[in-house]
Amino acid sequence: MKRFPDNFFWGGATSSSQIEGGFQEGGRGITIQDVVTAGNNRQPRYFTYIDKDGKPGKFAQFGGALPEGARYAVLENEYYPTHKAVDFYHYYKEDIKMLAEMGFKMFRMSVCWSRIFPKGIEEEPNREGLEFYRNIFLELRKYGIEPLVTIWHGENPIYLENEIGGWNSRKMIAYFDKYVRTVISEYKGLVKYWLTFNELNNTIMFLDLMEDELAKKEAQSTYQQIHHKFVASAHAVKIAHTIDPDCKVGCMIAYAVNYPSTCAPEDVIAAMEKNQRISFYCGDVQVRGYYPAYAQKILEKADVKLQITHQDFIDLKEGIVDFYSFSYYSSACVTAGKTQETVKGNFTIGEKNPYLKYSEWGWGMDPDGLRYALNQIYDRYQIPVIVVENGLGAVDTIEADGKIHDSYRMEYIRNHIKAMKAAIEDGVELFGYTTWGCIDEISASTGEMMKRYGFIYVDRDNEGNGTMKRSRKDSFYWYKKVIESNGEDLV
Repeated sequence: MKRFPDNFFWGGATSSSQIEGGFQEGGRGITIQDVVTAGNNRQPRYFTYIDKDGKPGKFAQFGGALPEGARYAVLENEYYPTHKAVDFYHYYKEDIKMLAEMGFKMFRMSVCWSRIFPKGIEEEPNREGLEFYRNIFLELRKYGIEPLVTIWHGENPIYLENEIGGWNSRKMIAYFDKYVRTVISEYKGLVKYWLTFNELNNTIMFLDLMEDELAKKEAQSTYQQIHHKFVASAHAVKIAHTIDPDCKVGCMIAYAVNYPSTCAPEDVIAAMEKNQRISFYCGDVQVRGYYPAYAQKILEKADVKLQITHQDFIDLKEGIVDFYSFSYYSSACVTAGKTQETVKGNFTIGEKNPYLKYSEWGWGMDPDGLRYALNQIYDRYQIPVIVVENGLGAVDTIEADGKIHDSYRMEYIRNHIKAMKAAIEDGVELFGYTTWGCIDEISASTGEMMKRYGFIYVDRDNEGNGTMKRSRKDSFYWYKKVIESNGEDLV
Protein backbone atom coordinates (compact mmCIF):
# COMPACT_ATOMS: atom_id res chain seq x y z
CA MET A 1 0.00 0.00 0.00
CA LYS A 2 1.45 3.36 -1.06
CA ARG A 3 1.45 6.25 1.38
CA PHE A 4 1.36 9.98 0.80
CA PRO A 5 4.86 11.21 -0.14
CA ASP A 6 6.97 12.40 2.80
CA ASN A 7 7.15 15.90 1.33
CA PHE A 8 3.41 16.10 0.58
CA PHE A 9 1.99 19.61 0.82
CA TRP A 10 -0.96 19.57 3.23
CA GLY A 11 -2.68 22.92 3.59
CA GLY A 12 -5.54 25.18 2.64
CA ALA A 13 -6.60 27.67 0.00
CA THR A 14 -8.13 31.14 -0.18
CA SER A 15 -8.51 34.08 -2.57
CA SER A 16 -7.77 37.71 -1.84
CA SER A 17 -11.26 38.99 -2.72
CA GLN A 18 -12.89 36.46 -0.38
CA ILE A 19 -10.71 36.94 2.70
CA GLU A 20 -8.58 40.04 2.38
CA GLY A 21 -10.76 43.13 2.72
CA GLY A 22 -8.72 46.30 3.09
CA PHE A 23 -10.88 47.93 0.40
CA GLN A 24 -9.04 51.01 -0.90
CA GLU A 25 -6.50 50.76 1.94
CA GLY A 26 -2.78 50.90 1.34
CA GLY A 27 -3.17 52.42 -2.11
CA ARG A 28 -5.35 49.57 -3.41
CA GLY A 29 -7.50 50.29 -6.45
CA ILE A 30 -11.01 49.01 -7.12
CA THR A 31 -11.46 45.61 -8.80
CA ILE A 32 -14.34 44.00 -10.67
CA GLN A 33 -15.01 41.90 -7.54
CA ASP A 34 -15.68 45.08 -5.59
CA VAL A 35 -18.86 45.78 -7.57
CA VAL A 36 -20.55 42.41 -6.88
CA THR A 37 -23.30 42.51 -4.25
CA ALA A 38 -24.17 39.85 -1.72
CA GLY A 39 -26.61 37.09 -2.62
CA ASN A 40 -27.74 33.77 -1.22
CA ASN A 41 -28.85 30.31 -2.29
CA ARG A 42 -32.11 31.75 -3.67
CA GLN A 43 -31.11 35.22 -4.86
CA PRO A 44 -28.21 35.86 -7.25
CA ARG A 45 -25.33 38.23 -6.75
CA TYR A 46 -25.43 41.36 -8.91
CA PHE A 47 -22.86 43.49 -10.71
CA THR A 48 -23.55 47.19 -10.24
CA TYR A 49 -22.94 50.00 -12.72
CA ILE A 50 -23.73 53.54 -13.82
CA ASP A 51 -25.34 53.66 -17.26
CA LYS A 52 -24.52 56.12 -20.05
CA ASP A 53 -27.13 58.56 -18.66
CA GLY A 54 -25.66 58.43 -15.15
CA LYS A 55 -28.36 56.18 -13.69
CA PRO A 56 -27.42 53.32 -11.35
CA GLY A 57 -28.24 49.74 -12.31
CA LYS A 58 -27.32 46.13 -11.78
CA PHE A 59 -27.51 42.77 -13.53
CA ALA A 60 -27.38 39.19 -12.26
CA GLN A 61 -23.94 37.61 -11.99
CA PHE A 62 -24.86 34.72 -14.32
CA GLY A 63 -27.89 36.17 -16.06
CA GLY A 64 -27.02 39.45 -17.69
CA ALA A 65 -24.43 41.71 -19.23
CA LEU A 66 -23.21 45.27 -18.88
CA PRO A 67 -25.43 47.60 -20.98
CA GLU A 68 -23.77 49.46 -23.83
CA GLY A 69 -22.11 52.64 -22.62
CA ALA A 70 -22.39 51.68 -18.92
CA ARG A 71 -19.46 51.58 -16.51
CA TYR A 72 -19.00 49.30 -13.52
CA ALA A 73 -19.29 51.27 -10.28
CA VAL A 74 -19.64 50.97 -6.53
CA LEU A 75 -23.09 52.29 -5.61
CA GLU A 76 -24.36 53.78 -2.37
CA ASN A 77 -26.82 51.72 -0.32
CA GLU A 78 -25.53 48.42 -1.71
CA TYR A 79 -23.71 45.85 0.37
CA TYR A 80 -20.50 44.47 -1.13
CA PRO A 81 -19.21 41.66 1.10
CA THR A 82 -15.71 41.61 -0.39
CA HIS A 83 -14.94 45.17 0.76
CA LYS A 84 -14.18 43.89 4.23
CA ALA A 85 -14.43 40.12 3.70
CA VAL A 86 -12.92 38.55 6.85
CA ASP A 87 -10.26 41.28 7.10
CA PHE A 88 -7.20 39.15 6.47
CA TYR A 89 -5.61 42.49 5.60
CA HIS A 90 -5.40 43.28 9.31
CA TYR A 91 -5.58 39.76 10.79
CA TYR A 92 -3.04 37.93 8.63
CA LYS A 93 -0.49 37.39 11.40
CA GLU A 94 -3.09 35.88 13.71
CA ASP A 95 -4.52 33.76 10.90
CA ILE A 96 -1.17 32.44 9.72
CA LYS A 97 -0.25 31.56 13.29
CA MET A 98 -3.38 29.43 13.51
CA LEU A 99 -2.61 27.75 10.18
CA ALA A 100 0.86 26.98 11.52
CA GLU A 101 -0.71 25.50 14.65
CA MET A 102 -2.55 23.06 12.40
CA GLY A 103 0.79 22.16 10.85
CA PHE A 104 0.18 23.57 7.37
CA LYS A 105 2.89 22.81 4.83
CA MET A 106 1.34 25.03 2.13
CA PHE A 107 -0.99 28.03 2.02
CA ARG A 108 -2.64 28.91 -1.26
CA MET A 109 -3.54 32.59 -1.61
CA SER A 110 -3.86 35.13 -4.39
CA VAL A 111 -2.35 38.52 -5.07
CA CYS A 112 -4.79 41.34 -5.87
CA TRP A 113 -3.73 43.00 -9.14
CA SER A 114 -5.12 46.41 -8.13
CA ARG A 115 -3.19 46.35 -4.86
CA ILE A 116 -0.01 46.24 -6.98
CA PHE A 117 -1.19 48.43 -9.89
CA PRO A 118 -4.32 50.31 -8.71
CA LYS A 119 -5.60 51.03 -12.23
CA GLY A 120 -3.51 48.42 -13.99
CA ILE A 121 -1.79 50.99 -16.22
CA GLU A 122 0.72 52.66 -13.87
CA GLU A 123 4.38 52.82 -14.79
CA GLU A 124 5.47 52.03 -11.24
CA PRO A 125 3.80 49.59 -8.81
CA ASN A 126 2.23 50.56 -5.52
CA ARG A 127 5.04 49.99 -3.05
CA GLU A 128 2.70 49.69 -0.05
CA GLY A 129 0.84 46.85 -1.77
CA LEU A 130 4.07 45.05 -2.60
CA GLU A 131 5.22 45.30 1.01
CA PHE A 132 1.89 43.97 2.28
CA TYR A 133 2.34 40.71 0.38
CA ARG A 134 6.05 40.57 1.18
CA ASN A 135 5.16 40.67 4.88
CA ILE A 136 2.70 37.81 4.38
CA PHE A 137 5.33 35.69 2.63
CA LEU A 138 7.85 36.43 5.38
CA GLU A 139 5.28 35.46 8.00
CA LEU A 140 4.64 32.17 6.19
CA ARG A 141 8.38 31.53 5.94
CA LYS A 142 8.70 32.07 9.69
CA TYR A 143 6.49 29.00 10.23
CA GLY A 144 7.91 26.95 7.37
CA ILE A 145 4.74 27.24 5.28
CA GLU A 146 5.21 27.22 1.49
CA PRO A 147 3.08 29.83 -0.33
CA LEU A 148 1.24 28.79 -3.47
CA VAL A 149 0.30 32.06 -5.13
CA THR A 150 -2.43 32.61 -7.70
CA ILE A 151 -1.51 35.61 -9.84
CA TRP A 152 -5.07 36.19 -11.10
CA HIS A 153 -8.14 35.14 -9.15
CA GLY A 154 -10.81 37.09 -11.00
CA GLU A 155 -9.72 40.55 -9.86
CA ASN A 156 -9.29 42.75 -12.92
CA PRO A 157 -8.69 46.41 -12.03
CA ILE A 158 -12.03 48.10 -12.69
CA TYR A 159 -10.28 50.84 -14.66
CA LEU A 160 -9.22 48.26 -17.27
CA GLU A 161 -12.73 46.82 -17.35
CA ASN A 162 -14.30 50.21 -17.99
CA GLU A 163 -11.67 51.65 -20.34
CA ILE A 164 -10.75 48.71 -22.58
CA GLY A 165 -13.34 46.03 -21.79
CA GLY A 166 -11.13 43.78 -19.70
CA TRP A 167 -10.01 40.53 -21.31
CA ASN A 168 -12.09 41.26 -24.42
CA SER A 169 -9.16 43.47 -25.35
CA ARG A 170 -5.80 42.13 -26.46
CA LYS A 171 -4.24 45.11 -24.65
CA MET A 172 -4.82 43.28 -21.36
CA ILE A 173 -1.98 40.90 -22.16
CA ALA A 174 0.68 43.63 -22.01
CA TYR A 175 -0.72 45.05 -18.77
CA PHE A 176 -0.77 41.55 -17.28
CA ASP A 177 2.81 40.92 -18.45
CA LYS A 178 3.99 43.95 -16.47
CA TYR A 179 2.07 42.82 -13.40
CA VAL A 180 3.54 39.31 -13.64
CA ARG A 181 7.07 40.57 -14.19
CA THR A 182 6.69 42.78 -11.10
CA VAL A 183 5.47 40.13 -8.67
CA ILE A 184 7.84 37.40 -9.86
CA SER A 185 10.79 39.78 -9.52
CA GLU A 186 9.72 41.18 -6.16
CA TYR A 187 9.11 37.80 -4.54
CA LYS A 188 11.95 35.80 -6.03
CA GLY A 189 13.27 33.58 -3.24
CA LEU A 190 10.04 33.94 -1.24
CA VAL A 191 7.60 32.24 -3.61
CA LYS A 192 8.46 29.12 -5.59
CA TYR A 193 5.00 27.89 -6.67
CA TRP A 194 2.73 30.05 -8.82
CA LEU A 195 -0.60 29.60 -10.59
CA THR A 196 -1.43 31.83 -13.55
CA PHE A 197 -5.25 32.03 -13.81
CA ASN A 198 -7.72 30.62 -11.32
CA GLU A 199 -10.32 28.25 -12.83
CA LEU A 200 -9.59 29.51 -16.34
CA ASN A 201 -12.42 27.40 -17.72
CA ASN A 202 -15.18 28.62 -15.41
CA THR A 203 -16.47 31.25 -17.86
CA ILE A 204 -17.33 28.36 -20.21
CA MET A 205 -19.33 26.91 -17.32
CA PHE A 206 -21.05 30.29 -16.87
CA LEU A 207 -22.51 29.94 -20.38
CA ASP A 208 -24.39 26.84 -19.21
CA LEU A 209 -25.91 28.85 -16.36
CA MET A 210 -27.32 31.52 -18.72
CA GLU A 211 -30.50 31.56 -20.77
CA ASP A 212 -29.87 30.17 -24.25
CA GLU A 213 -30.10 33.50 -26.07
CA LEU A 214 -27.71 35.26 -23.70
CA ALA A 215 -25.30 32.30 -23.82
CA LYS A 216 -25.23 32.50 -27.64
CA LYS A 217 -24.58 36.22 -27.43
CA GLU A 218 -21.77 35.83 -24.89
CA ALA A 219 -19.99 32.86 -26.49
CA GLN A 220 -17.75 34.90 -28.83
CA SER A 221 -16.59 37.14 -25.98
CA THR A 222 -16.10 34.18 -23.62
CA TYR A 223 -13.82 32.16 -25.89
CA GLN A 224 -11.89 35.21 -27.11
CA GLN A 225 -11.23 36.27 -23.51
CA ILE A 226 -10.01 32.75 -22.73
CA HIS A 227 -7.65 32.88 -25.70
CA HIS A 228 -6.16 36.16 -24.46
CA LYS A 229 -5.69 34.52 -21.06
CA PHE A 230 -4.03 31.49 -22.70
CA VAL A 231 -1.46 33.80 -24.27
CA ALA A 232 -1.03 35.79 -21.04
CA SER A 233 -0.57 32.55 -19.08
CA ALA A 234 2.08 31.36 -21.52
CA HIS A 235 3.85 34.71 -21.21
CA ALA A 236 3.69 34.39 -17.41
CA VAL A 237 5.36 30.97 -17.52
CA LYS A 238 8.17 32.28 -19.73
CA ILE A 239 8.63 35.42 -17.62
CA ALA A 240 8.74 33.39 -14.39
CA HIS A 241 11.28 30.88 -15.73
CA THR A 242 13.48 33.70 -17.02
CA ILE A 243 13.48 35.64 -13.74
CA ASP A 244 13.64 32.62 -11.43
CA PRO A 245 14.56 29.27 -13.05
CA ASP A 246 13.80 27.51 -9.75
CA CYS A 247 10.14 28.50 -9.64
CA LYS A 248 7.30 26.26 -10.81
CA VAL A 249 4.22 27.57 -12.59
CA GLY A 250 0.94 25.71 -12.92
CA CYS A 251 -2.47 26.05 -14.51
CA MET A 252 -5.66 25.91 -12.43
CA ILE A 253 -8.78 24.26 -13.80
CA ALA A 254 -12.27 23.94 -12.31
CA TYR A 255 -12.52 20.21 -12.87
CA ALA A 256 -15.98 18.92 -13.65
CA VAL A 257 -16.50 15.17 -13.63
CA ASN A 258 -19.48 14.46 -15.90
CA TYR A 259 -20.82 10.90 -15.97
CA PRO A 260 -23.25 9.69 -18.63
CA SER A 261 -26.72 9.44 -17.06
CA THR A 262 -27.24 6.00 -18.57
CA CYS A 263 -25.25 3.51 -20.60
CA ALA A 264 -27.09 4.63 -23.74
CA PRO A 265 -24.40 5.46 -26.33
CA GLU A 266 -25.87 8.92 -26.93
CA ASP A 267 -25.52 9.74 -23.21
CA VAL A 268 -21.91 8.49 -23.23
CA ILE A 269 -21.15 10.74 -26.23
CA ALA A 270 -22.91 13.70 -24.58
CA ALA A 271 -20.78 13.25 -21.45
CA MET A 272 -17.61 12.94 -23.56
CA GLU A 273 -18.39 16.19 -25.39
CA LYS A 274 -19.16 18.05 -22.18
CA ASN A 275 -15.93 16.86 -20.57
CA GLN A 276 -14.02 18.04 -23.64
CA ARG A 277 -15.63 21.48 -23.52
CA ILE A 278 -15.60 22.02 -19.75
CA SER A 279 -12.62 20.13 -18.34
CA PHE A 280 -10.17 19.43 -21.16
CA TYR A 281 -10.30 22.46 -23.48
CA CYS A 282 -8.32 24.82 -21.23
CA GLY A 283 -6.04 22.21 -19.69
CA ASP A 284 -5.04 20.83 -23.09
CA VAL A 285 -3.89 24.24 -24.31
CA GLN A 286 -1.99 25.15 -21.15
CA VAL A 287 -0.29 21.77 -20.71
CA ARG A 288 0.26 20.74 -24.32
CA GLY A 289 0.75 24.18 -25.83
CA TYR A 290 -1.78 23.95 -28.66
CA TYR A 291 -5.52 23.76 -29.29
CA PRO A 292 -6.85 20.18 -29.37
CA ALA A 293 -8.48 18.82 -32.53
CA TYR A 294 -11.97 18.85 -30.98
CA ALA A 295 -11.71 22.59 -30.25
CA GLN A 296 -12.70 23.42 -33.83
CA LYS A 297 -16.05 21.67 -33.41
CA ILE A 298 -16.69 23.40 -30.07
CA LEU A 299 -16.00 26.82 -31.58
CA GLU A 300 -18.00 26.17 -34.74
CA LYS A 301 -20.99 24.95 -32.73
CA ALA A 302 -20.86 28.13 -30.64
CA ASP A 303 -20.42 30.25 -33.83
CA VAL A 304 -17.11 31.60 -32.49
CA LYS A 305 -14.32 32.92 -34.69
CA LEU A 306 -11.16 33.51 -32.67
CA GLN A 307 -8.71 36.26 -33.46
CA ILE A 308 -5.32 34.51 -33.20
CA THR A 309 -1.90 35.64 -34.39
CA HIS A 310 0.97 33.49 -35.61
CA GLN A 311 2.98 34.63 -32.57
CA ASP A 312 0.20 33.36 -30.29
CA PHE A 313 0.79 29.81 -31.50
CA ILE A 314 4.50 30.16 -30.80
CA ASP A 315 3.89 31.60 -27.33
CA LEU A 316 1.43 28.86 -26.38
CA LYS A 317 3.97 26.20 -27.32
CA GLU A 318 6.81 27.90 -25.43
CA GLY A 319 4.78 28.67 -22.30
CA ILE A 320 3.46 25.29 -21.17
CA VAL A 321 2.96 24.85 -17.43
CA ASP A 322 5.12 22.81 -15.04
CA PHE A 323 2.28 21.21 -13.10
CA TYR A 324 -1.50 20.86 -13.16
CA SER A 325 -3.69 22.16 -10.35
CA PHE A 326 -7.45 21.95 -10.10
CA SER A 327 -10.52 22.39 -7.94
CA TYR A 328 -12.88 19.51 -7.28
CA TYR A 329 -16.09 19.66 -5.28
CA SER A 330 -18.73 17.52 -6.94
CA SER A 331 -19.81 15.67 -10.06
CA ALA A 332 -22.86 15.63 -12.32
CA CYS A 333 -24.57 13.42 -14.88
CA VAL A 334 -25.15 14.22 -18.54
CA THR A 335 -27.96 13.10 -20.77
CA ALA A 336 -28.54 13.62 -24.47
CA GLY A 337 -32.26 13.89 -23.72
CA LYS A 338 -34.23 16.08 -21.35
CA THR A 339 -32.71 16.47 -17.88
CA GLN A 340 -35.05 15.09 -15.23
CA GLU A 341 -33.74 16.98 -12.19
CA THR A 342 -31.08 19.67 -12.46
CA VAL A 343 -28.31 20.12 -9.89
CA LYS A 344 -25.45 22.64 -9.67
CA GLY A 345 -22.04 22.64 -8.02
CA ASN A 346 -19.17 25.12 -8.34
CA PHE A 347 -20.64 26.62 -11.54
CA THR A 348 -21.33 23.19 -13.08
CA ILE A 349 -24.81 22.07 -13.98
CA GLY A 350 -26.16 18.63 -14.82
CA GLU A 351 -28.60 15.88 -13.97
CA LYS A 352 -28.94 14.66 -10.40
CA ASN A 353 -27.16 11.41 -9.60
CA PRO A 354 -29.42 9.03 -7.61
CA TYR A 355 -26.36 7.31 -6.12
CA LEU A 356 -24.99 10.41 -4.37
CA LYS A 357 -25.79 12.48 -1.29
CA TYR A 358 -26.11 16.24 -1.74
CA SER A 359 -25.05 19.18 0.42
CA GLU A 360 -27.30 21.94 1.74
CA TRP A 361 -26.44 23.89 -1.42
CA GLY A 362 -27.23 20.97 -3.70
CA TRP A 363 -23.64 19.97 -4.51
CA GLY A 364 -23.15 16.24 -5.07
CA MET A 365 -20.70 14.68 -2.62
CA ASP A 366 -18.67 12.23 -4.67
CA PRO A 367 -15.18 11.36 -3.36
CA ASP A 368 -14.83 8.58 -5.94
CA GLY A 369 -15.16 11.32 -8.54
CA LEU A 370 -11.93 12.83 -7.23
CA ARG A 371 -10.07 9.57 -7.74
CA TYR A 372 -11.57 9.36 -11.22
CA ALA A 373 -10.55 12.96 -11.96
CA LEU A 374 -6.97 12.44 -10.76
CA ASN A 375 -6.59 9.40 -12.98
CA GLN A 376 -8.08 11.22 -15.98
CA ILE A 377 -5.74 14.18 -15.50
CA TYR A 378 -2.54 12.22 -14.91
CA ASP A 379 -3.22 9.73 -17.69
CA ARG A 380 -3.82 12.65 -20.05
CA TYR A 381 -0.87 14.88 -19.14
CA GLN A 382 1.76 12.92 -17.19
CA ILE A 383 2.90 15.95 -15.18
CA PRO A 384 2.74 16.50 -11.38
CA VAL A 385 -0.75 17.20 -10.03
CA ILE A 386 -2.06 19.05 -6.98
CA VAL A 387 -5.62 19.44 -5.66
CA VAL A 388 -5.86 23.12 -4.71
CA GLU A 389 -9.57 23.37 -3.88
CA ASN A 390 -11.84 20.83 -2.24
CA GLY A 391 -14.21 21.21 0.68
CA LEU A 392 -17.75 21.29 2.01
CA GLY A 393 -19.77 24.48 2.30
CA ALA A 394 -22.15 24.12 5.24
CA VAL A 395 -23.98 26.06 7.95
CA ASP A 396 -21.99 25.83 11.18
CA THR A 397 -23.77 26.17 14.52
CA ILE A 398 -22.11 27.29 17.75
CA GLU A 399 -23.40 24.78 20.31
CA ALA A 400 -24.20 25.30 23.98
CA ASP A 401 -20.63 24.44 24.91
CA GLY A 402 -19.42 27.32 22.71
CA LYS A 403 -17.87 24.98 20.14
CA ILE A 404 -18.56 23.97 16.55
CA HIS A 405 -18.84 20.22 16.11
CA ASP A 406 -18.48 19.96 12.33
CA SER A 407 -18.28 16.20 11.92
CA TYR A 408 -19.92 16.58 8.47
CA ARG A 409 -16.90 18.53 7.24
CA MET A 410 -14.47 15.98 8.60
CA GLU A 411 -16.42 13.17 6.93
CA TYR A 412 -16.37 14.95 3.56
CA ILE A 413 -12.64 15.68 3.66
CA ARG A 414 -11.81 12.25 5.13
CA ASN A 415 -13.49 10.51 2.21
CA HIS A 416 -11.72 12.71 -0.33
CA ILE A 417 -8.35 12.06 1.31
CA LYS A 418 -9.04 8.33 1.00
CA ALA A 419 -9.82 8.89 -2.68
CA MET A 420 -6.52 10.76 -3.16
CA LYS A 421 -4.61 7.94 -1.49
CA ALA A 422 -6.29 5.47 -3.82
CA ALA A 423 -5.26 7.63 -6.78
CA ILE A 424 -1.65 7.59 -5.55
CA GLU A 425 -1.89 3.80 -5.41
CA ASP A 426 -3.17 3.97 -9.00
CA GLY A 427 0.11 5.67 -9.91
CA VAL A 428 -0.90 9.34 -9.93
CA GLU A 429 1.94 11.78 -9.10
CA LEU A 430 0.03 13.87 -6.56
CA PHE A 431 2.14 16.31 -4.54
CA GLY A 432 -0.31 18.34 -2.47
CA TYR A 433 -3.80 19.07 -1.17
CA THR A 434 -5.07 22.49 -0.12
CA THR A 435 -8.65 22.44 1.12
CA TRP A 436 -10.84 25.34 0.07
CA GLY A 437 -11.56 28.10 2.55
CA CYS A 438 -9.38 26.85 5.40
CA ILE A 439 -10.57 29.95 7.20
CA ASP A 440 -14.22 30.98 6.73
CA GLU A 441 -14.59 33.44 3.87
CA ILE A 442 -17.08 35.06 1.51
CA SER A 443 -18.65 32.55 -0.90
CA ALA A 444 -17.78 33.37 -4.52
CA SER A 445 -21.01 31.95 -5.93
CA THR A 446 -23.50 33.35 -3.40
CA GLY A 447 -21.66 36.09 -1.49
CA GLU A 448 -22.70 34.54 1.80
CA MET A 449 -20.80 33.99 5.03
CA MET A 450 -23.16 31.31 6.32
CA LYS A 451 -21.85 28.93 3.63
CA ARG A 452 -18.71 28.07 5.55
CA TYR A 453 -15.77 25.88 4.53
CA GLY A 454 -13.13 26.62 7.13
CA PHE A 455 -11.42 24.89 10.01
CA ILE A 456 -11.32 28.35 11.58
CA TYR A 457 -14.61 30.08 12.35
CA VAL A 458 -14.92 33.82 11.77
CA ASP A 459 -17.62 35.74 13.65
CA ARG A 460 -19.27 37.49 10.71
CA ASP A 461 -22.75 37.07 9.20
CA ASN A 462 -24.31 37.55 5.76
CA GLU A 463 -24.99 41.22 6.43
CA GLY A 464 -21.43 41.95 7.53
CA ASN A 465 -22.14 42.02 11.25
CA GLY A 466 -19.85 40.39 13.80
CA THR A 467 -16.68 40.81 15.82
CA MET A 468 -14.33 39.05 13.34
CA LYS A 469 -13.17 36.90 16.24
CA ARG A 470 -11.47 33.68 15.14
CA SER A 471 -12.14 30.34 16.83
CA ARG A 472 -11.21 26.71 16.21
CA LYS A 473 -13.80 24.20 15.01
CA ASP A 474 -13.53 20.49 15.80
CA SER A 475 -12.19 20.01 12.27
CA PHE A 476 -9.23 22.26 13.17
CA TYR A 477 -7.90 19.67 15.60
CA TRP A 478 -8.81 16.78 13.31
CA TYR A 479 -6.96 18.24 10.30
CA LYS A 480 -3.96 18.94 12.55
CA LYS A 481 -3.88 15.21 13.34
CA VAL A 482 -4.23 14.32 9.66
CA ILE A 483 -1.22 16.48 8.77
CA GLU A 484 0.88 15.17 11.67
CA SER A 485 0.28 11.60 10.49
CA ASN A 486 0.78 12.50 6.80
CA GLY A 487 -2.73 11.38 5.98
CA GLU A 488 -2.64 8.11 7.87
CA ASP A 489 -4.79 9.02 10.93
CA LEU A 490 -8.20 9.95 9.57
CA VAL A 491 -10.33 8.95 12.56
